[in-house]
Amino acid sequence: MPRRHNSGARARSIGSAPLFAALGDEHRLRLVSRLTTCGPMSIARLTAGSNVTRQAITKHLRVMEKAELVRSTRRGRESVWHLDQRRLAEAQRHLAQISRQWDEALGRLRALVEEVRE
Repeated sequence: MPRRHNSGARARSIGSAPLFAALGDEHRLRLVSRLTTCGPMSIARLTAGSNVTRQAITKHLRVMEKAELVRSTRRGRESVWHLDQRRLAEAQRHLAQISRQWDEALGRLRALVEEVRE
């Protein structure tokens, strides 16, 4: 059976690459977790209780901002960082699509193996 390529899915996966790259670091994953759990936070609050410098936190937030995973707003003299739940939902949808594709591929393989057995 010929494989069909979905150009829309391919374009979405290319657009998701910066998102997954931003999530591909343990420090950034911890920031996502803290922002998910605690809501919007300043860099000072994100740095508190961690062994990561304020400058490193800022660098990680900028990478995440470029991937449109977080955004900042000014509150007085400090920036408050917000997680973009839409981008996380996009990542979840993309991973679900990959999971479906694997399930389909395994189903085709299973059918082929059973056909060869007969």
